[in-house]
Amino acid sequence: MSAINRFHEVANDALVQISDHLVPEAKLTLAIYVPGEPEQDIVLMGPGAAADEVVNTLRRRGGLSLDGSNIYKRMVCDSIIGAMAMGKQNSGPAPDGHWAKEFWEIGRAEGQQRDELVAALEHLVAVTTPDANGQLGAKEEHLASLEHARAMIRLHRG
Repeated sequence: MSAINRFHEVANDALVQISDHLVPEAKLTLAIYVPGEPEQDIVLMGPGAAADEVVNTLRRRGGLSLDGSNIYKRMVCDSIIGAMAMGKQNSGPAPDGHWAKEFWEIGRAEGQQRDELVAALEHLVAVTTPDANGQLGAKEEHLASLEHARAMIRLHRG
């Protein structure tokens, strides 16, 4: 019997022994890891144990608050930021039913709002810019507002 198989057998026997002493509604999970070697991770879950509840327990009792630093939370946040950025650019939508779709749609709504604002500013500039003969009689403050609108258009059109 290999050392790994023997370990699993011993761990499983220990889980059974511990389970015999738990209150009836308690669930048991054993997690073993070697830092920096995720291929050696072992998670043994007793009957009826739910992964979400294990994570909730670690969050409550193991210091995994939303304010703490951990790689899983960082990866989730990076995925959300990426989905929102892709949505704003209207590219690479998350598939229907995927958890990131909601964030992609938030980003897309922001992108559409930006596009509508820029289009409105472009229209405003087009209809209020004096022609070569200065036919609109624009005042200096109007020209400053138009220049500001042009700067905003350049900024948001990239």
